[in-house]
Amino acid sequence: MSGNTSAKDLRFDGKVVVVTGAGGGLGRAYALFFGSRGASVVVNDLGGSFKGEGNSTKVLKLYSKLLFLFGHCNANCGFFLHS
Repeated sequence: MSGNTSAKDLRFDGKVVVVTGAGGGLGRAYALFFGSRGASVVVNDLGGSFKGEGNSTKVLKLYSKLLFLFGHCNANCGFFLHS
C-alpha cells in the first residue's frame, strides 16, 4: 500500500478468491473478509474431520450467508453450487 491508502480501503472487486477449509475457523473468517471487500468467493470444505472424512453442512451455511450479505459466492463440498 502506498500513500494515504489504509487497510480499510483495500478492495478486491473483480478478483476471485478460493478459500479452502471455509466451514469454520480462519477459513470462514477469510471468506467473510474477502466477500466484504468485493471479491467473488469460492468456499470449499470437503469434510467434517481434519482428514476430510465425513461431511459438514457448515460450508453451505457460509455460502448462504455470503450470498445474503454480498450477493456472490460459489461453494464446493464435492459439488458446485453456482450463483
